[in-house]
Amino acid sequence: MFSNSSKYAIKAVLYLSLHSSESRKVMVKDISNPINVPQAYIAKLLQELVKEGVVSSTRGPKGGFFMNEHNNNEKVIRILDIIDGEKKLTNCMLSLESCNEDKPCPLHAILGPSRQNILKVLNENSIVDLALSVRKGTAFLPL
Repeated sequence: MFSNSSKYAIKAVLYLSLHSSESRKVMVKDISNPINVPQAYIAKLLQELVKEGVVSSTRGPKGGFFMNEHNNNEKVIRILDIIDGEKKLTNCMLSLESCNEDKPCPLHAILGPSRQNILKVLNENSIVDLALSVRKGTAFLPL
């Protein structure tokens, strides 16, 4: 359901949420190793997120990426929408173009409710909610 790009972007944003602030910026090279994603790849993803206001950045010698309060309060679904587009989350699980409620694929009735629940949770939870679960130790992220 999630592309590798979306998974990498979520890990990078969570890393930033846990390790950065407006006064403490993080360079791409410092994000790449802990989340195990090539620097060029994560830089491209982060630039997309900066353009859409989910992540903040500054240029220069003391520049880098960071999360401010506004960024941290963005819903997790926004990351997925920006990186993969809205259709990725709602497309047929068998990639059938004509699958819908009136003409469902064989997996539609089985996976539809689960998918709706996942989308609901992603719409309700912010980046900071996920970061707090890591800080509290109720979720694990190898950072």
